[in-house]
Amino acid sequence: MNIKKTYKAIILAAGEGTRLRPYTLDRPKCLVEVDGVSLLDRQLSILTTEPIAPIIIIGGYLFPMLQRPELELRVNPRYAETNMVWTLFSAEDDLQGDVLICYGDIVYSRAILKAVLASDADIAVAIDLDWEAYWRMRNENPLDDAETLKLGTDGRILEIGQKPESLADIDGQYMGLMKFSAKGMDLLKKTFHGAKLLGQLRGKSLEKAYMTDLLQAMIDLNIRVDAVTVNGGWVEVDTVGDLESEITRQRLECIEND
Repeated sequence: MNIKKTYKAIILAAGEGTRLRPYTLDRPKCLVEVDGVSLLDRQLSILTTEPIAPIIIIGGYLFPMLQRPELELRVNPRYAETNMVWTLFSAEDDLQGDVLICYGDIVYSRAILKAVLASDADIAVAIDLDWEAYWRMRNENPLDDAETLKLGTDGRILEIGQKPESLADIDGQYMGLMKFSAKGMDLLKKTFHGAKLLGQLRGKSLEKAYMTDLLQAMIDLNIRVDAVTVNGGWVEVDTVGDLESEITRQRLECIEND
């Protein structure tokens, strides 16, 4: 796949990572290390293989530790009381043109990155179809930390981010990696500001909303949100169990060898 555009990347990395304590007592979540290499450095090693510039990171908790030459640092000063959507819009001036948005606690293969960037969709969201086996390795009950994800036959996402009643409600797993064209980004901002006028986003305050809430709000407005489907090839490190798990190391090794 030939990627012709240059994309801007925004890494969301403001949270305290409380479920990773004590490892996050002295560092942001994305700087937690697996085998001596931080999640952030692992993600940067993938991002820098493609025409992506600038790479912007939005920090909050212990944000001075995120300063480095290859990154432009922005700050969500209200990180302790807000969620992903608020963090993203803490850097609204950067939400222009073609933008890749990534969570700071994930690592994905170059193949996944290339697939997302190569999508022709205005809004393209990476979705793992082979999620269940991975979730069962991370959770005794895979529904404990899962959300609904329903896909249409035409590749669009019909529902995302709700509480599932059964595995049948989950066609794939949202990863925290998505791409917006300039048009898609304008639609994202329009949806956010419409919710801001209403004082809520799908029943939540904007400060407490997740990215999946914003994506679902767009879907509710009949804005097309497309899935880029993949089968594995990524890792999320959200808990101490994830960090210490052998499956995390195995998946990271596969990513490095991809």
